[in-house]
Amino acid sequence: MDEMIRAVTVYALPLIFAITLHEAAHAYAAKRYGDATAFVAGRMTLDPFKHIDPFGTVAMPLLLYFGTQGAFTFGYAKPVPVDFGALRSPRLHSALVAFAGPAANLVMALGWLILATILLNHSGRGDFLHEVSIAGVKVNLLMFAFNLIPILPLDGGRILNSMLPRQLAYRFSQLERYGFIIVLALVFMRMLDFWIIGLQNIALQVLQVVALPLQLLFR
Repeated sequence: MDEMIRAVTVYALPLIFAITLHEAAHAYAAKRYGDATAFVAGRMTLDPFKHIDPFGTVAMPLLLYFGTQGAFTFGYAKPVPVDFGALRSPRLHSALVAFAGPAANLVMALGWLILATILLNHSGRGDFLHEVSIAGVKVNLLMFAFNLIPILPLDGGRILNSMLPRQLAYRFSQLERYGFIIVLALVFMRMLDFWIIGLQNIALQVLQVVALPLQLLFR
């Protein structure tokens, strides 16, 4: 129990930042490309309380985490409202708006990775802040990979939908109402491990290459 409580403490701050910037990035991109719905709704903000869903972001992940003794957890934030028809180029810009969230997570993972290197060289591997920074890398890479699963309503599904021919895109969009059920079923059956783990590993390798000059600088 002590280990699980410590894990929650370590992951809390990175998770809040990851969710907040992910959703704010969607809102910013939507406004940038012509839809101010999220901006008017107050979602283009770094205030985490505007994005956190009390049940989906807090209660459900904690219940699943403690109920499975840390083996599994899942959660969600309040979806950012986007009127895709209001975008200047709906098909192209809907893909860019969808990718903005995972892209924000990738940038945050890079920042946490650089911080982890600095802390490791100055305070050591067992330092609490170093653990938090490592958690920041893991959380953001997980959100990056998970949200890019090509199933609606996830961001990857929106990107795929914008790339499909119109008639096929319409048929694909009809599955959105069942999307989370499909995703959860695939996750429980571990049929998405190859996608999530594989994409996380690829992203981490890319970030390590990008961060290398800065990591060498702070050694």
